[in-house]
Amino acid sequence: MTRIDNAEIAELLGGAPVMAIFRGLGPRRSLELAERAWELGIDAVELPIQSAEDVEALRLVAEAARGTARVVGAGTVVSAEQVELAARAGAAFTVSPGFDEAVVRASAAAGLPPLPGVATATEVQRAAALGLSWLKAFPAASLGPGWFRAMRGPFPEVRFVATGGLDAGNAGDFLAAGVRSVAVGSALEDESQLARLAELLRRG
Repeated sequence: MTRIDNAEIAELLGGAPVMAIFRGLGPRRSLELAERAWELGIDAVELPIQSAEDVEALRLVAEAARGTARVVGAGTVVSAEQVELAARAGAAFTVSPGFDEAVVRASAAAGLPPLPGVATATEVQRAAALGLSWLKAFPAASLGPGWFRAMRGPFPEVRFVATGGLDAGNAGDFLAAGVRSVAVGSALEDESQLARLAELLRRG
């Protein structure tokens, strides 16, 4: 079995404790919020691609990031066909809600480091056996910080990006539990949360 190494995710995230996700907002609004995230210091942005408009938003934001240290990933990638769309749109990596080995391999073959989703020890073990050291835990808010502490015992080599239901109010709890990065979305549209997110970035 050919192993898949996605350690490059660490370099793409740049060690930052916060990543941004913008789902279904259209090209213009996605770019506006990506620019807000970048100004705040959040260099990694994920745009789920579930429609043609989403793919266009990904293309636009990826074009804006080209030539900079900012990186744009394609999210909710659940098929090899979507991997191809992500690559053509200029994505730097792919993110999936669950663990699908075929999607992981298609992404790696396209030169896009995959970040598959997990929610159980069984899925973490399968992904780690394949060679993956970075995983997305989803839905993080439902799993809770305790889940991440528990996973550190049997899987000390795995690094987690926590996604789903996170904002400036609870992100710090997940980072304290050992999560390497938290993904936030609507929090970036809430002016009251921006200063708290900036503080998380300074802590990172």
